[in-house]
Amino acid sequence: MSRTFASLRFPNYRLWFGAALVANIGTWMQRVAQDWLVLTTLSNGSGAAVGITTALQFLPVLLFSAWAGSLADRVPRRRLLMITQGAQGVLALGLGIIVLAGNAQLWQVYLFAFALGCVTAIDAPVRQTFVAEMVPAGNLPNAVGLNSASFNAARMIGPALAGVLIAAVGTGWVFVINAVSFGATIAALAAMSAAALYPMPSSARGRGSVREGVAYVRGRTDILVIMVVMGVVSTFGLNFQLTSALMASEVFGKDAGGYGALGSVLAIGSLGGALLAARRERPRVRLVLGAAAAFGVLMLVQAVAPSYLVYALLSVLVGFSSLTMLTAANSTIQVSTDPAVRGRVMALYMMVLQGATPIGSPVIGWVADVAGPRWAVGIGGLASLLVAVVASLWAKKHWHVDVRYRLRVRPHLVVASPADRRAEVAARLDADEATQSSSAA
Repeated sequence: MSRTFASLRFPNYRLWFGAALVANIGTWMQRVAQDWLVLTTLSNGSGAAVGITTALQFLPVLLFSAWAGSLADRVPRRRLLMITQGAQGVLALGLGIIVLAGNAQLWQVYLFAFALGCVTAIDAPVRQTFVAEMVPAGNLPNAVGLNSASFNAARMIGPALAGVLIAAVGTGWVFVINAVSFGATIAALAAMSAAALYPMPSSARGRGSVREGVAYVRGRTDILVIMVVMGVVSTFGLNFQLTSALMASEVFGKDAGGYGALGSVLAIGSLGGALLAARRERPRVRLVLGAAAAFGVLMLVQAVAPSYLVYALLSVLVGFSSLTMLTAANSTIQVSTDPAVRGRVMALYMMVLQGATPIGSPVIGWVADVAGPRWAVGIGGLASLLVAVVASLWAKKHWHVDVRYRLRVRPHLVVASPADRRAEVAARLDADEATQSSSAA
């Protein structure tokens, strides 16, 4: 089996990978249907209403993630996942029934979005850390990359399928289908072999467990840099649900199918980034910074795209850079964190990553309403580029690293630590010695 798919040789992970793909397709279908329902039926084209819906869905992550991370470090993770996945299915079914009955109102969608966010706040850290129980520690970066590949393969399929289903049967049935899809993950979790799992240590229940996680992060400047960069990018840049809907409908005059297609095209690049990430044995902070800078530049170009086709093509590159950034950040934190506090650290990371959305989505929605969707995309790109540059300069000063860039041949950004420079010098000396030996011979 190739290095890209190495984790699939473990039976428990194979079960999870297949089931998660099904559930993720359903989740992306629901996201598209929910935004389309709010934008076109319940709010008369209001970007702010879509932003509020998204914010309510991610607000609980900001409020409850720290506690959820402590829970993920204490309780059996597989059992907790079965509960959270079932709860998400019930909520999707409830929203579907209301829409099919013809009684859906905007406040009800807001309420369901918030309830779903509460469940997701508990689900996210345990789902992130449970990956480490399905594969040996050496395979963790690969498994994280494959998880992202599954998620983005679903993002490639789900939005396009949602667009077709919305046009054919309406948004209500999309929610019902998503409810059914959660049965796949519950069945897979139930079918796993407990003997083949790699249990992580659990923390004791007690006061101060959240503070312990916060103290651990405060002592790790590498994790802090990642969190700051991802917090800013998430707040202003990772609002694809909102910006794609507005660009498709308001700027390019497309219907639900056109909106869904943008999500699928974005996922093509994301899937490529995830598969490439699965091949990396150990991602580093410098990859996060370089990918964030590339993401910002690409979004700025996308903001001035002259046509729907150009915008869609640029979405491939935006998807690639965003997924490279996200997967590198996730893997770097997971691999380098003490397993005993990993749930709490990942919860704090998810709180920064997803908890920024309640702040950013309404702001970006308001910018779109006042100045237009192109400005909403452009501000996301500018903020992402600026935070990547500032973080690189901070790293250069405090970590004594070199920050280099190249615009010709193959444009890229390099952040090299003293250890990296020593390795580079040693490799160059070895190469010189080999050349001299060859010449002497």
